[in-house]
Amino acid sequence: MAELRQNLATREWVIIASERARRPNAYAETPNRIRTHERPEHESACPFCPGNEELDLEVCRTPLVGPWATRVVRNKYPALALDGPLTRAFNGVERRITGIGYHEVLVEHPFHNATIALMTDEEVRALLEMSLQRGREIGADPRIEQIVFFKNHGERAGASLPHAHSQIIGLPIVPGDIRHRIEEARRFFDDTGRCVFCAMLEDELTSGERLIAMNDYYVAFMLYASSSPFHIWIMPRQHHASFLHIEPTSLMHLAPLLRDVLFRLYTHLNDPDYNMIIRSTPTKEPENGYFHWYIALVPRLSRSAGFELGSGVWINPSIPEQCAEYLREGS
Repeated sequence: MAELRQNLATREWVIIASERARRPNAYAETPNRIRTHERPEHESACPFCPGNEELDLEVCRTPLVGPWATRVVRNKYPALALDGPLTRAFNGVERRITGIGYHEVLVEHPFHNATIALMTDEEVRALLEMSLQRGREIGADPRIEQIVFFKNHGERAGASLPHAHSQIIGLPIVPGDIRHRIEEARRFFDDTGRCVFCAMLEDELTSGERLIAMNDYYVAFMLYASSSPFHIWIMPRQHHASFLHIEPTSLMHLAPLLRDVLFRLYTHLNDPDYNMIIRSTPTKEPENGYFHWYIALVPRLSRSAGFELGSGVWINPSIPEQCAEYLREGS
């Protein structure tokens, strides 16, 4: 029988449609799919490949001398303008803020056919360190309220270019979805005196049935109330509300776990399209006891339709425990 499950952190409900659930291996992409590593190492028309760099857009790179390993560039078609004052206008129902902010692209590797799943741990750590560096620099701008780190891998996830990259957007507002998550976490803390994310992590470690991989610093697990197949959270064991406040040395432990989880998705599901988001508190909110930053991995293996849009309740045609077991196989 199908059941409704609630995400304790967001209080959102999902339907686990067990009677129509497919076996986890049924979500693997078709065998004739061209996987990332099967593409050419260099593409002459790709703006992210070495030799095609648009240096006027470059923000920074590592290393500073010699061939680059990672680069950050301003988005050629930014959603927000970098320069200008922050002004607000209110007129009845009309509320406006000038569209200032940051919209940057982190080019993760010089090879056109690279992907985090197949990089070395050192390469993954380098791109995480670059994300942290740019996040802290953007967060120092008093106009910025929220930084969103995200990666779109594949067309169904919204990627317009196949070369491995992620994006960083600095916003002059705190989006409603993020504010909702913070308020729910604060409500749980007020009711129980505990961080809801720490409580969820403790339960997952005790149960073990949805765990995928872990080390002494980070844990990856299939979300109990997954809104879609193979919805994964990677959570630090140490409580920090903000990704920007972590010790950079902890990234040496995050990098191999992130690569491991993505490698499992790559091999078990044949390089699926996915979104990756770092969920963190607003830049001007101090460390607190109720929010806990984490990484969400959402493979694009199902589609939403009218019911989801009309109700806000997602139908998941997979069973999270079976998906977690499938990813653990062959580890």
